[in-house]
Amino acid sequence: MTKLVSQLITAAEKHAAYSRTVHELSNLPTDTALDVGIYPGDAKKIARVAVYGK
Repeated sequence: MTKLVSQLITAAEKHAAYSRTVHELSNLPTDTALDVGIYPGDAKKIARVAVYGK
């Protein structure tokens, strides 16, 4: 039972990190994002790779 709770907590933490990352990347000024090589439309993809590694 504790393993299940631990997995649920980990999943919730990862989802929160994913959501924060998408929000931050989506709200970067376009010129700043492009300067660092990020296309703002790729925020979800970048966040997924950063948090989940996929």
